[in-house]
Amino acid sequence: MKIGMCMFLWTTKVTKKHEPLLKDIKAAGFDGVEIPIFEGTADDYSRLGERLDRIGLGRTAVSAMGDPGMNLISPDAATRKAGIAYMKWAIDCAAALGAPTLSGPLHSTLGLFSGTGPTAAELKRSLSCQRAIGDHAGKRGVTIGLEALNRFECYLFNTMDALCAHIDEINRPHIRAMYDTFHANIEEADPIGAFTRNRRNIVHVHISENDRGVPGRGNIPWKETFAAIRKGGYDDWLTIESFGRGLKDLAAATKVWRDFAESPEAVYREGYRHIREGWRQAA
Repeated sequence: MKIGMCMFLWTTKVTKKHEPLLKDIKAAGFDGVEIPIFEGTADDYSRLGERLDRIGLGRTAVSAMGDPGMNLISPDAATRKAGIAYMKWAIDCAAALGAPTLSGPLHSTLGLFSGTGPTAAELKRSLSCQRAIGDHAGKRGVTIGLEALNRFECYLFNTMDALCAHIDEINRPHIRAMYDTFHANIEEADPIGAFTRNRRNIVHVHISENDRGVPGRGNIPWKETFAAIRKGGYDDWLTIESFGRGLKDLAAATKVWRDFAESPEAVYREGYRHIREGWRQAA
């Protein structure tokens, strides 16, 4: 098991100025960080990967699609083509970074709603787009971890069962799923069962408290969660995802209107200890 920290708590673009923070995250015990991919070039991420290597941090990648002009389930072919192009760019950047996974709600536009649930036509369009994305991801050695989000952030996939049934139909080895404790706490009648039933597809896990704050201070059933993850044979990244108000656009997208912790340091230092202890007790 590896413990990671998502950089969303501070930024959507990690640069050289974040090096002191990255070193402190490493000193706190973390095995790696999750790097947001929203802008820049593959060369930028290659250089960032070299910086992380020097610090001694592994890495995963995360992204999202907030532009309706890139919606992968749109009836407009040009819009879907733009979404596929974005995903290919993000995959190339993740590969240059040295990240084995690129996760997030990479199936539809974040925060865009139709006023109804997913249609058969939207799901069919999704299959076509995800197969093309999966083929490119395979060539670059990157696995996509699609994320089921709560109903207030997307409508295409809210539960792990719905998401993973779709992934099975996509039938591409580099299109898989991410399990997020925050979203599962909202949408799943049985969050533990949702993980266990769909373990076959899960390649990444976000550790996120029910209020997006410090893991361990809220009402997520952590003992049962860690036990299910460990019993299921998952032995990869457990990455803390938390948000703050410092990034206006990201705060708006994730509906963050208040501070969830007294400091970012409390989130990653206490969160690290929470994961380490929870994993030990689940043995």
